[in-house]
Amino acid sequence: MTLDIKAAPADEDPYALRVGRQVAEWYRAAGIDAQVTPVSEQELFRQVLLNREFDLFVAQTPTRFERPDGLYSLLHSRFVETPGWQNPFGYSDLGANELLETQRRTTGREREEAIAQLQQAIARTQPFTVVAFPDDIRAARTDGFDGWREADLRSPTGYLSLERTGRDGPEDGPRTTATESAPADGDRSASTLRVAVTDRRGTSNLNPLAVEFRRNGVLTGLLYDSLGYVAEDGTVEPWLAESWGVDADGEAPVARVRLRADATWHDGEPLTAEDVAFTYDLLADTSLGSDGGEDASGDGSGGNGGDGSGGDGDDGLPDDEEVPSPRFQGRISLVEEARAIDDRHVEIRFVECTPGIAVRALTVPVLPKHVWSERTDTAALAGIEIGSVTDALVTNNIPPVGSGPLRFVGNTPRESLTLERFDDHFLVDAAPETLPEGVDGPPAFDRFAVRVVGSGVSAVGVVTDGEADVTGTPVGAGTVPQIGRSDDTDLIVDGRTPPYVVGYNALAAPLSNPQFRNTLARLIDRPTLVGDVFDGYARASVTPLAGTDWVPEELEWDGVDPVTPFLGSDGEVDPESAMEAFETAGYSYDDGRLVRTD
Repeated sequence: MTLDIKAAPADEDPYALRVGRQVAEWYRAAGIDAQVTPVSEQELFRQVLLNREFDLFVAQTPTRFERPDGLYSLLHSRFVETPGWQNPFGYSDLGANELLETQRRTTGREREEAIAQLQQAIARTQPFTVVAFPDDIRAARTDGFDGWREADLRSPTGYLSLERTGRDGPEDGPRTTATESAPADGDRSASTLRVAVTDRRGTSNLNPLAVEFRRNGVLTGLLYDSLGYVAEDGTVEPWLAESWGVDADGEAPVARVRLRADATWHDGEPLTAEDVAFTYDLLADTSLGSDGGEDASGDGSGGNGGDGSGGDGDDGLPDDEEVPSPRFQGRISLVEEARAIDDRHVEIRFVECTPGIAVRALTVPVLPKHVWSERTDTAALAGIEIGSVTDALVTNNIPPVGSGPLRFVGNTPRESLTLERFDDHFLVDAAPETLPEGVDGPPAFDRFAVRVVGSGVSAVGVVTDGEADVTGTPVGAGTVPQIGRSDDTDLIVDGRTPPYVVGYNALAAPLSNPQFRNTLARLIDRPTLVGDVFDGYARASVTPLAGTDWVPEELEWDGVDPVTPFLGSDGEVDPESAMEAFETAGYSYDDGRLVRTD
């Protein structure tokens, strides 16, 4: 039996490849012919999230599961054929579906019990194996900006909460203009926040819908506002929305949202409720139905390389085929209809769910109708084989037109990106008592300069050398001594992170067998991974909700996996125990090698 494990290389992800190699070694000890294939993170997400071309993969999930409803889109079988982080495993379990539905519609003790049973079902059937929650490690200079330790740098609001310190320089110097390329290197202006990253994707693609280009959405989150944001306590609070009220008298809530006054797009066009309603329509179906096939380019080409083939509608898509946004389909599934009442008010009708879950739908990026309505034609993109795609999903979106606190200035693909403060944003003039939690006003910097470097070690080096203010992507635990030796540089360790998981392709045998996956999970020794791969900067867990109040006592980690205990000890697989476990699961061995029986 052969299994292939895909993972991003070490210069893009400090841990994934090492986890994959250790897991493969354990599999081989159990008689499985396992191999590891390194692929770029962009290609990994394309193969896993769009094309489903994988046996197993190792990756960090894009967001934390602060609220249990995040598991709905990750695991519900209604998303089996949906690309993106919606059920990328192809997991299908009727019992789990029922529990996922129940937790959306109930509160109190009934919901708590459903969520506890759901976690137990996941731990038994293993659509994915939670490996560990790593610490987010960064290097940050203290001579230009402060507030690093409190800031969540996986969130746009983390950068917006920073404060200026004493570095000299012009606070109100001349600005570059949009589309003008500005150098990211060597800019020591006190008003520029210099960010060193190992992820090249954000310098060539700023499309908030492009699932294979987005890691955590920080860059697009600075460019695009959403109606609400997720606060530190996990609640959803107003952002672009001035306020909202939710009518929960019926089984399906209705929200009436009031936008902040004088909201404006970066190109000067007014942002209205019509843009908000359009956004929800577009995210649900980026072709906007058959009417969306109207060729805005006027030349019939479909734009962006689209060839117009493959459908029977005017837009090249079958008349009844919807093309949802893979990145936001879970949240969009909560919305029944969005309707502009006037320029500042939107009415959003939700499906049957509790109000606390419904407002998760208010965290999607709001898009300008006058730009994105021209991106509904079908498009072709080499490498994407599932279903149809539209220009909205494949455009690089450069220059972007958002409404966020930063606007685009210039980019050099795979090398650098420069954004600057948008002075018409509400953060600039809003009364302090109306500002979101942790944000005291406009950004503490005029410009945000991103520079791509080759590795985490290099990123730390440019920070300690004074050429950047912070590592904008997490670095590995191996860089901790390098950071500690430098003056004016702080080691920032943040435990508010998503977990690393080993994901299984449950659509293909033998991984379609939950008993087989359960046995594979017993070949993963988390304490060894935490010690040897993460150098202790991680916490083992058996559930993606670890760190929340939703974990039942029987799934709390106490040094041993309570559901799928390791088939060995001290990081060494016991081959006889592994063989017995696989044979009990219905598989057999031939000359010490596990063979397929189905």
